[in-house]
Amino acid sequence: MGKVKYILLDCDNTLCLSERLAFEACTDLTNELLEKYNISERYTVDDLLEAFVGQNFRGMMNGLQKKHNFEMPADQLEEYVGKELGAVTAKLKAKCQPCPGAPEELERLKQAGYPMSVVSTSAKPRVVASLEKTGIDKYFPNEHVYSAATSLDPPSSKPDPKIYLYACEQLGVKPDECVTVEDSKSGATAAMRAGIPCIGYVGVYKLEDGEEKMKQMEKTLREQCNCVEIMYDWKEFPELLKKVEARS
Repeated sequence: MGKVKYILLDCDNTLCLSERLAFEACTDLTNELLEKYNISERYTVDDLLEAFVGQNFRGMMNGLQKKHNFEMPADQLEEYVGKELGAVTAKLKAKCQPCPGAPEELERLKQAGYPMSVVSTSAKPRVVASLEKTGIDKYFPNEHVYSAATSLDPPSSKPDPKIYLYACEQLGVKPDECVTVEDSKSGATAAMRAGIPCIGYVGVYKLEDGEEKMKQMEKTLREQCNCVEIMYDWKEFPELLKKVEARS
């Protein structure tokens, strides 16, 4: 494909260790809603991560409505989306850390002249909070931070590819001229559906959940999402990028 024209990067658990923090913040709200609808099931942080990693809160709420056969009025959904955004953003501003090796690799990419953009399923204020707390916001102009929850009308969520297609349109590049990095099935599926070569990042699973979970996600990203390469550590990114660029 030659030199990649744009590197598109997921944020949560790809650049920033934000996913678990976010789910910690939204678990109580989720269970509060289920109680309102007289649904007995309750979720832990790990339950929600297992079922909805890579999706935003709106997408998660839509999934729970289908699973438990209830329907929220639009104004109530918007109310809880707002509550969740506030709770998550506050937690990320206080505690978010970068994924190991990501800041160093971003600096190398900047020095090498690669333009970069964040393409996230999460609400933009939450993404910006993560980038700022970890000190990597300097690599991403605000106008090059795209959010399926905020940038699109109506809002969407990965695995819908709309946010990737929108980002490519705004950046003036074709999907197959880019490469992205994703850590989740929903994110990698969105990239696959958009026609963007995707490097699956699984190192965070070993860090947070152990080697078995990492191997499971590697298998998922390879076999179900057609990831062109698998990355275990950000130090591997330069060589993986060369492999992607060498593909016909």
